[in-house]
Amino acid sequence: MTDDLLFDVPEPPTPVERLLALAGDVTRHNDALNLLRPTATSAPALGAHADSATQLAHTALTAVQAVHDQQLYASADLIDATVRIKQVAYLSGEAARHLTEAQAAVTAAALANPGLSELPDGTVEQFQLAQELTTLAPEAAVESATAIARETHRRRPSTTTATDGLASAELGALHAVARGHVVMARSQGREYVHSRNGSVRINTLRSLEGKGLIVRAPATALPAFHGGPAQDRIRLTARGAAAVAALLALPPAAPASAPARSLPAAPTTTGPARSR
Repeated sequence: MTDDLLFDVPEPPTPVERLLALAGDVTRHNDALNLLRPTATSAPALGAHADSATQLAHTALTAVQAVHDQQLYASADLIDATVRIKQVAYLSGEAARHLTEAQAAVTAAALANPGLSELPDGTVEQFQLAQELTTLAPEAAVESATAIARETHRRRPSTTTATDGLASAELGALHAVARGHVVMARSQGREYVHSRNGSVRINTLRSLEGKGLIVRAPATALPAFHGGPAQDRIRLTARGAAAVAALLALPPAAPASAPARSLPAAPTTTGPARSR
């Protein structure tokens, strides 16, 4: 083999990177599911979403195996994290089952009565269950990634610089994006940010977008109000995910302590000291 045939093989993703990718994939799955309004002709769409949920379950189990392959000390936090990922896999698998059953019901009804415009009984309930089962999965994936990142860093410290140059507001926004909590909307020529706790500012997102850490996925998230336009989901880029992975490895911030009260100054003696 000559040197011309040699090439660099990229490093496989770390368990933390896998979990951040899983969180993003589940957010994308949930957004697509939330925008779907099942009808009597929705069998193909339901099947596609069932396949998506099945893939999420596989991705979660692959992440669990990647954690095991690290051969870290099985601390309580690490065990809890892997169990949480397995729960994401199980819930995703159950969501796939509900969507598959809904698809089968719609397909059977269409074959029995091609002109039928109503959904078969139970289909809406199956669809809603599938939505609910994966709603909290992005947060669970990020929580697990946090525990694994800290345990990995504690055992194998690294001097990462992925968060260098980022303000605390930017780091907080990246963390919210990873959890699937941030969308943007436009109204009357202006842009608005909607985040779970309202702490993300539009200037922060513009800064992160300019640094190549986030991207917008236009019209992929639920509208801000019934009948309104779909919102833009904010997602991490590969560089943004690396910054979040480095952020998660940091120890939790100590709670801000109350400012120390100053003691009253001792009275000054202006006259001669009293004799006892």
